[in-house]
Amino acid sequence: MANESLTYDDIQLIPRYSEIESRQKIDLSTRLTTNYKLMVPLIASPMDTVCESDMAVAMARLGGVGCIHRFNTVSEQIVEVLHVISAINDEDLHKEWNCPIPVMAAVGANGDYLERAQALVDAGVNIILIDVAHGYHKFVKDAIENLKKTLPSKVDVIAGNVATGEAAHALQSWGADAIRVGIGGGSLCTTRVKTGFGVPNVTSLQHCATEANVPIIACGGIRNSGDIAKALAVGADSVILGSLIAGTKEAPGAIIEKSNGLYKRYRGAASLETKSVHGQSIRNVEGESTVVPFKGGVKFIVEGLLDGLRSALSYAGANNIAEFYPDYVRVTNAGINEARPHLL
Repeated sequence: MANESLTYDDIQLIPRYSEIESRQKIDLSTRLTTNYKLMVPLIASPMDTVCESDMAVAMARLGGVGCIHRFNTVSEQIVEVLHVISAINDEDLHKEWNCPIPVMAAVGANGDYLERAQALVDAGVNIILIDVAHGYHKFVKDAIENLKKTLPSKVDVIAGNVATGEAAHALQSWGADAIRVGIGGGSLCTTRVKTGFGVPNVTSLQHCATEANVPIIACGGIRNSGDIAKALAVGADSVILGSLIAGTKEAPGAIIEKSNGLYKRYRGAASLETKSVHGQSIRNVEGESTVVPFKGGVKFIVEGLLDGLRSALSYAGANNIAEFYPDYVRVTNAGINEARPHLL
């Protein structure tokens, strides 16, 4: 891997000739895993302040998917899954998708992961996401192989997180149906500070997409629709949203009223607060927790992101994500400042 690596702010995409007449006709469907697709390339993160059943249902109705987090008991996770299954047993929704609707839930890579996964599949889950910080690990290798041996063939397995082409190639060889890419780039993640490890997102995605043929999922560091466009342009098939949709009506948690407005909690999966709330060992803390302003319904945020993404594809002359492969230029700090509204 190159000694110098890039992240989203380091690049700007280069416009191409376009014959796009209507941005609304641009097709945003994409591969999610080997056997499942999305109508739009957005996934709600498997965090306990981002995605339970309300968020997963809302994302499905918008063409994306939500991953039910694993920071609960098996029975509690099953209840959330059953709520999702019940809501998406909707004839009109199935007509809109015109393909199998993904139902995704997370498990770990040790402990009860196999029993949990089997219970989730029995409840109707068709995609299992192995949710660990360091996916290039023997535990993940064993978990993928055991899940693929045990679960029905219609169930796909997403594994990660990884940051290098070598790791992505390994996960694919172990049987992963999609690979989650990104270490240390989340808005509340402290992995790079605590450990010194991690690779900036653009370079991670480029290397992983080059070495793997299964779909690539960008995870961490997405702050706006421009970042989504950059992630897709350098190799991602879809992106995971955390902070962007935290604080919405559908995100888990109560609304907190303060003198200066309404808020909801948002915390990293490896934060002290998450570990404390869920009775985990208070070790290997690599995340922070905070409150974020209450944002209202997630639909309005997602629709805004999709509007920006369709505009991005139009600048590249792309009718769909498969045609979206613009070149980019590196930018200086002055270029970063110029790219933002700089009169205000």
